[in-house]
Amino acid sequence: MTAELVRGQNHPLSQARLEIRVSAGTPIVAGATLGDEQGRIHGVEWVAHPGAPTLPGLEVSRQAAADHRLAVDLDAMPEAVHRISVLLALPTGVAGPTRFGAVAAPFVAVTGLDGTEVASYTVTGLEAESAVVALELYRRQDAWKVRAIGQGYAGGLADLFTDQGLPQAHQLAGGINDAVAQGMARSVPAPPPRQDGDRSRQAAAPALGPEQGGPAAQGASDAVPPQPTSPYGTQTPGVPSQPAQQPSYQSGTGAADPAQPSAPTSGGPINYSHPRRQNAAPPPPPPTAPPAQPGQPAQPVAGDATGWSMDERLYNQVWGMFEDLARTTAAYRSAVDFAESRMEKELDQVLSDPRSRIGGQGDAAREAAQAKHAELVNQARAALDRDLTQLTAESEVVEPALPAAYARWDNPVWHGYRVPMEIPMAVRLGDLHLPESAQLRIPMLVRLPLERGLWIDSGRGGSFDGSFTDSHDLGRLAMETAVAHAARLLAVYPTGEFTVHVIDPAGSGAQALVPLVQTGVLAAPPAVGAAGVADVLARLTQRVDLVQMAVRGGAPDSLPPGFDTSEQLLIVNDFPHGFDDRAVNQLRYLADEGPAVGVHLMMVADREEAAAYGPLLDPLWRSLMRLTPVPDDHLADPWVGHAWTYEPPLVPPGSQVLQQVLAQVAAARAKYR
Repeated sequence: MTAELVRGQNHPLSQARLEIRVSAGTPIVAGATLGDEQGRIHGVEWVAHPGAPTLPGLEVSRQAAADHRLAVDLDAMPEAVHRISVLLALPTGVAGPTRFGAVAAPFVAVTGLDGTEVASYTVTGLEAESAVVALELYRRQDAWKVRAIGQGYAGGLADLFTDQGLPQAHQLAGGINDAVAQGMARSVPAPPPRQDGDRSRQAAAPALGPEQGGPAAQGASDAVPPQPTSPYGTQTPGVPSQPAQQPSYQSGTGAADPAQPSAPTSGGPINYSHPRRQNAAPPPPPPTAPPAQPGQPAQPVAGDATGWSMDERLYNQVWGMFEDLARTTAAYRSAVDFAESRMEKELDQVLSDPRSRIGGQGDAAREAAQAKHAELVNQARAALDRDLTQLTAESEVVEPALPAAYARWDNPVWHGYRVPMEIPMAVRLGDLHLPESAQLRIPMLVRLPLERGLWIDSGRGGSFDGSFTDSHDLGRLAMETAVAHAARLLAVYPTGEFTVHVIDPAGSGAQALVPLVQTGVLAAPPAVGAAGVADVLARLTQRVDLVQMAVRGGAPDSLPPGFDTSEQLLIVNDFPHGFDDRAVNQLRYLADEGPAVGVHLMMVADREEAAAYGPLLDPLWRSLMRLTPVPDDHLADPWVGHAWTYEPPLVPPGSQVLQQVLAQVAAARAKYR
């Protein structure tokens, strides 16, 4: 399993012969330095670079390129070598970007010779730097590990080599740049861009997203940030592809990855998508915002991501924001953990020496350790705040530009709502945020059609910290949340392509269902009583059976005349009250088999209360993505280990937007019939 590292994190290496693969989206120089136990370089002969690409156990690229493969044989390393630092630099003296902040974040992966990834690292957070130590392979007690470094240098290779103790740093840096310039002068120029008529469109692949998988999203990143194919991934919320999958939520549905945007030119907008996620999509349109001042981050632009349409570009951009927030927060937490462990180690060393406990020596050591801890934490917080400021600025630009399918209910886009002609890539099911950035909300986008059903938790376990004790109000909120989700799905599908059924055995959800019932958008009045429940479940299970047989038999046109081919959503309230064993088995069947043939479940239920029915219902719960009617930090992102706080997309109090939108859906449906 691949380890996706954050800055400072390490991972053991079980193989001696490895490849280090670099993807940057723009030509860069890749090299490596050998160091002793202190990380010092003994001379220029300990540096592998385009002018001298081969050392014992190490070979690097001879040319500047967007993609590199470095070969490493750890068994062939001299005994004096304890560290191998992988360095990346932007070539100087040639046309192109001069700082990493203006290009896509480089992606570095350590793989076996068969291409299987062992560990990977996306070098984020760079701005004015033109050279960076990306990874470090180091020896500890006859075993090798890889560590994510991400240390950048504004002074380029000269500063990098100087920091590693090389006396001839400036001469070597100049020689490398000359070798690269000569090599580029000898290279064959790239062909001119192909015209639109010559380019074949490639579809975005589905991915893992914040439910999905990655973000991401998936973006996820099923993700997107790209195409993660995304967190929400995810993704890198192009298609969110999975880093290679998009970040995915532990309990979420899969989302597709955003496709990788092409790298911007020097001074252009920062490309937030994952460099590994390449889907040959067209580049983003030129930004309309004014250029950034030298040394300042690029001003955000809505839709500044790869995609064939504005919806796709915005989808990928949202996944990119999810991935960026996940990465920068993970880096901050890692730095704080490092600072705390370092302080504890220093204090243990002080206390282990009895002499330091006498006089002021111990107090001075404690103060020094605490001061260093505070300095490291403050530095990490400053870096986090810088990234959050940029992401907040981007969010303020992106949020107002989102289409209805991705927008909050209070977005003015709903005032001009018209029933769409095409199904969007995704739909917004809420917002995500982390404790370190409580004010920054990332839209939780889920790819359409839904790959898993939804479970709206109406119990106390569905409230933040279990503190919501009024079960009646919580149940009402859960049903209102389900209605808001259903209304949005109805609104984003073209006329006649989405049908909603409701099962409300005891009629307890009648008040919340008023907007759906009064506007006439339901396929039939809510089913009540045992007979109504049995009838709806029988019809939908029969529909699944018929479509499965037609598809498996290779005769999709053999369905009965008048068969409703639209996507079907079944809202079930107060489960499992009023459901016998047969009904429970039918629901499990719909949850497992329905999504593949266009039948989806939305359960409104109290998980703790249903637990009394035993393990019979466990497969049903596991097959659905859990959402809550109030903010709750239950969405797990296995990509970087965050617990994201989810907020449902409720309609603002007093707003009539939901009724107005549903009225237009009903009017369009009446004309369609």
